[in-house]
Amino acid sequence: MRAPYTQLYLHLVWATWDRHPFLVPAIRERVYECIQAECVNLRVDVIAIGGMEDHVHLLVRVPATIAPADLVKRVKGASSHMVNHDIHAPFYVKWQGAYGAFSISKRHVPMIRKYVLRQAEHHRDRTLYPLLEPPLGPEGAPMVG
Repeated sequence: MRAPYTQLYLHLVWATWDRHPFLVPAIRERVYECIQAECVNLRVDVIAIGGMEDHVHLLVRVPATIAPADLVKRVKGASSHMVNHDIHAPFYVKWQGAYGAFSISKRHVPMIRKYVLRQAEHHRDRTLYPLLEPPLGPEGAPMVG
């Protein structure tokens, strides 16, 4: 084998600053498109993107060439820059500095994908999976990352 072969799956979660509900549907779709584009630039395979007005879930297969912290920094930076400079949203979008990162086995990818894509349903029905959500600190910021 001439090139590394890896199957590294990550479930990433991060929130808006102070959990403000900035990610209204029109903005959210543009943010997801930007996250997708940045992942393509980094050669990261996006499996699912989902979330609510105040946070994003991202399920990806990552190459061994990028660290989780670098991936999160790049997608958060690109998406907030796009909202604040390209589409000129009526509010300033900023992400919290922290994030949650969970390694996922290949066999659990379909279940996590479904969970990420059904965020609205899980929040509405209060059927969140605690193991797939980062523990929250006093201001709602993930205590990991």
